Amino acid sequence: MDFFDLLTMIGGLALFLYGMHLLSEGLEKLSGGRLERVLENLTNNRLKAVLLGAGVTAVIQSSSATTVMVVGFVNSGIMKLSQAIGIIMGANVGTTITSWLLSLTGIESDNFFLQLVKPTSFSPILAVIGVVFILFVKNGRKRDLGSILVGFAILMTGMDTMSSAMKPLSQVSWFTGLFTMFTNPILGLLVGALITAIIQSSSASVGILQALCATGSINYAAAVPIILGQNIGTCATAMMSGVGASKNARRASIVHLLFNVIGTVIFLIAFYMLHAIIDFDFMQDAADSAGIALVHTGFNVIATLILLPFANILEKLSMILIKPDEQEERQALENELFAKMDERFLNTPSFALEQAYSYAVRMAELTKQALNMAADNLFAYDKKNAKDVEEIESLVDRYDDEISGYLVKLSSRNLSEPDSRKLTMLLHSVGDLERISDHAVNLVDCAKVMDKKEQQFSEKATEELQVFSQAVRDIVSASVEVLRTEDMEAAKAIEPFEEAIDILQKEMKKRHMKRLKKGKCTPELGFILSDITNNYERIADHCSNLAINMMQLYEDDTHAHEYVEQLEKEEGSTFDKICQECLQRYELPGKAVK
Repeated sequence: MDFFDLLTMIGGLALFLYGMHLLSEGLEKLSGGRLERVLENLTNNRLKAVLLGAGVTAVIQSSSATTVMVVGFVNSGIMKLSQAIGIIMGANVGTTITSWLLSLTGIESDNFFLQLVKPTSFSPILAVIGVVFILFVKNGRKRDLGSILVGFAILMTGMDTMSSAMKPLSQVSWFTGLFTMFTNPILGLLVGALITAIIQSSSASVGILQALCATGSINYAAAVPIILGQNIGTCATAMMSGVGASKNARRASIVHLLFNVIGTVIFLIAFYMLHAIIDFDFMQDAADSAGIALVHTGFNVIATLILLPFANILEKLSMILIKPDEQEERQALENELFAKMDERFLNTPSFALEQAYSYAVRMAELTKQALNMAADNLFAYDKKNAKDVEEIESLVDRYDDEISGYLVKLSSRNLSEPDSRKLTMLLHSVGDLERISDHAVNLVDCAKVMDKKEQQFSEKATEELQVFSQAVRDIVSASVEVLRTEDMEAAKAIEPFEEAIDILQKEMKKRHMKRLKKGKCTPELGFILSDITNNYERIADHCSNLAINMMQLYEDDTHAHEYVEQLEKEEGSTFDKICQECLQRYELPGKAVK
């Protein structure tokens, strides 16, 4: 083998790798995202997941691409780690189809039809068709199909070029001796892993090994450990894709590595123990392309059959290697928390509705807790307290999603009229509770700004805000109690309470403007105070909605706006008396501004 043969081999390798890239890229484009949707929807059954992973990888010709795709799904939360394991195992099986396709290049016969089966024979025809599609057809899907055909032709041309360039090596003694060194399983394993990690494709790495077999100098004793190492080396791509991703995504890439490492160890021990007992005669025979494909397939199929029943153990091992943080532990507790809203209860609508109602009450208690903590922060900022409010708000959001989703499913069942009205009330109520928790976070943000800029309200403004805060705390507490007890009399007192809070807000604005004119308050603090009072006022509005939603349970054809309009607000009415009582209870310190 001279310098020009070396250049030819490198050129063949370049064509091979580019063909692999073009083929995979074209197939992914032609799928139009359908492969991703299939992966998302068909992974609940682990055996189906294995078959799916094998099928997808056989199509796109790259286990690395499938695994990276799965890591992306896990990272985005679309797919659970437990669902990903089956696909990762299947991807290892699916990638072996490439080695079988490449083994067809070794067909030797004068028979016309057998010669036609060789990819190097029919790939030029595919290349011509592909070029026509790319250059002369405007349809995007057909152009993608053209890329696939051209990619396949380039892949096969590169494979044939490498094989032809390496044939002279069979006569070079130092080269033959070099590959004889790989009869040491550990060394062969490392070489296979290193080469595959560098080119980031086990299919390409196996293809190169098949091309080397054309020299006739590589026997199965050298080839077997190299093939096993290639399966470990292909994990490099997935490991790199996990960098900077979520912990679960990194665990998915770790599972890929564990599967191949454990499978390799088991296969090596079992294979060489049997070899020591039986003495496989074929080990000293020259390896060919079909033999390489058979070993590659055999290893991946056997490893999958052995490790599939232990998929849960692989998941636990990945959890040990990448330990869960507090957020993940909290997420696990939340998942357990929402387990009582079981879809099986939907067959008993009344019971399912009561389950949802109990969760709505818990959500209300959390919302009240978030508001109280946020209000405390306005007067004594605490970083941990602020973070706790944000975490509670996230949990309230989860309650909103879970309860709303459950109620939507329940709404399609055969509900009685009272249950139907209660379901509607709950849907509206959880939305109001979620908005109150959002406003609690807004209050924390105001406190953060004041703490960062080391600003404080004046003594009078602080006293007024404390009274106003207490009024809002109390209306939230009263509204939560209304939801918990379904007390209609208490519900009727919420709207006049909200009216009193509106009046208090207007009075606070007047007093603030007076202080601003006298230079006792800065405009910047004025904006913050306005944000706080506006958030408080909106919280009171949502409390009013909660009460009105509850009253609608017992009043046919009554809508929130109609109810408010019908209320008698004249002086001396029940509404006015409750409103005046609230104004007296939460009277702002100092003289009122006219």
